[in-house]
Order: sequence, then C-alpha cells, then structure tokens
Amino acid sequence: VGKTSLARALAESIDGTLQRIQFTPDLLPTDVTGVQVFNRGTDEFEFRPGPVFANVVLADEINRASPKTQAALLEVMEEHQVTVDGTPR
Repeated sequence: VGKTSLARALAESIDGTLQRIQFTPDLLPTDVTGVQVFNRGTDEFEFRPGPVFANVVLADEINRASPKTQAALLEVMEEHQVTVDGTPR
C-alpha cells in the first residue's frame, strides 16, 4: 500500500499521470511499451501506448518478468524511448 500511495502522491504533485505495472511471467513487452493495432475503418495501423508513457510508472515485481519484458522496460529507462515494431517512439 505504501508504494502505490507514494507514487500516486508524486503523480498528483506534478499534475501528471500514474500507471502501475504488475510484472508476471506471462507479461509481454508490448503490454509494457504499447502495440500497433490495425484499424479496419482507416486500413491503417494505430499505435496504442502502453503504461510506460505515463509521467510516473510504478513497476512492481520486475524480477518475475521474462528477460525480454525486462529489456523493454530497461530500454525506456536508459534510452528514454520505446521501440515498437522497429519504430522508435
């Protein structure tokens, strides 16, 4: 309870958004970074951003995630960008 309350207070203090990610062994990198979704109406792919696009991200139980999912989170932290389908965002 303390971690979430602190993260929520931090997000509110900067008038930002908060996203919490509960890492599990079956969590995919796209669940963290976002995904391209095909829109039949426009016949184009649209990007749906993942929780790492929030101002404050609470990542819980990172050690339970697969190495690929951990690498996706580390890319965001180190490079300050997300790569989805080979496109940096």
